[in-house]
Amino acid sequence: MSEKKELAIVALSTSESQPGNYVLILEDLDQQRRIPIIIGMPEAQSIAVAMEQMQPVRPLTHDLLKSTIDALGGVLKEVVIHELQDGVFHARLVLQKHDGATVEIDARSSDAIALSVRCGVPVYSFEKVIAAAGILADTLAGHQMGGTYAKYSLAELEDLLKKVIEKEDYESASKIRDYIERRKEEAD
Repeated sequence: MSEKKELAIVALSTSESQPGNYVLILEDLDQQRRIPIIIGMPEAQSIAVAMEQMQPVRPLTHDLLKSTIDALGGVLKEVVIHELQDGVFHARLVLQKHDGATVEIDARSSDAIALSVRCGVPVYSFEKVIAAAGILADTLAGHQMGGTYAKYSLAELEDLLKKVIEKEDYESASKIRDYIERRKEEAD
């Protein structure tokens, strides 16, 4: 398998394409590719609580899991988002047991990330997953293909627009749409 790449959480907001859900944006720090992951409200709340270092009155489910791992003498070493299948991200918790042995446990990516925030451990993925799901952060601001949208054909721009909308990058989609409209007006 290819080399792991570390991901950082860069945003968490409501999902416009799936009302009632949230979009968690991870970024590959090497190439600044952003990966949107649709998650449910409970997981979004749990991630936000941990990121803000808030202390709920009673432990949330992810706090309970962390406490259980700690009580058993284990340590969460890392989270790996290892696969994207049919639009669903698959993750593994990489744990070190009290005897030093390593064990990997299958997890939903949202749960794995919520736990990683609590434990202060990195989240990784592989190139194949990042390439399949990621959008270059700067691409959509006009830095791909020589740094300008002018090198894109109208059909390529419209295809790019569809891709960024699918990935819920609405800020970039707005810029691309505006450029397409200007290009069409100039052609008239």
